[in-house]
Amino acid sequence: MVSPFENSQGRPPTGCSCCGKIHPPELVVHLTTLCRNLVTSLFEHEQIKTTLPKARDAARLAEKVHCFTKLVVRGLRLLQIITMGKKGDNGAHSRASAFLLKPTALTKLFSTFAQRYADRPGGYTRIHKFGNRQGDNAPHAILELVDNPRDLRWEMTSRAAGWELLRNKLKHQKPEAIINAGAEKTVEILRTERGMAHGEKGILRPKTRWNLQKVLRYRNQNAVVDLGKKAAKYAVRRKSHFLPNVLMG
Repeated sequence: MVSPFENSQGRPPTGCSCCGKIHPPELVVHLTTLCRNLVTSLFEHEQIKTTLPKARDAARLAEKVHCFTKLVVRGLRLLQIITMGKKGDNGAHSRASAFLLKPTALTKLFSTFAQRYADRPGGYTRIHKFGNRQGDNAPHAILELVDNPRDLRWEMTSRAAGWELLRNKLKHQKPEAIINAGAEKTVEILRTERGMAHGEKGILRPKTRWNLQKVLRYRNQNAVVDLGKKAAKYAVRRKSHFLPNVLMG
């Protein structure tokens, strides 16, 4: 019987110079392959659903190599994968291709992600807790790259802004007056809120304004227009459901 503190050849397990823990080589290879698959899927789809511990490990790998991979993929030691894509030289390309498992993920790393995160110094991933999995009750999470086309924080912020702008209109106008009113001033309001300092009083709640400024921080100037259109669209949808009940009441 093989001892848990020895590998199949009877040799002692490999120690990790990063965290000081002792990891059997079989466990190191398994965890490395698992995390490489997660990171490759993350780069390919830009948003994945997995368990919370796996999401945290994959997030560390996407930004900084985890201690398990240092024992196997030594060429990636202390280097950030997305930072290698931003660097773009031959050495970075060779090291990234040795880690990622699909050519499509490698192509996106050196083209799409390098352009998207050119001005962002770090913080390329975001984890959203997503309840528990049915069956084993394992904590679920959604791991995504920030500023991706399906960014969840972008969606939540646009909906919160749209609802708060509609609520502000209801405070100053009668429901009948805003049934057919447009949301042409939404973009101008969001531009004003974007430039406000902490503590200033505006239309949006401080938390919503903080999220607005955060999601727009490293996007281009046209991003506020896209967010304003999405917020206005959500406000119109909420208005169509909310105002009939108000008028009937």
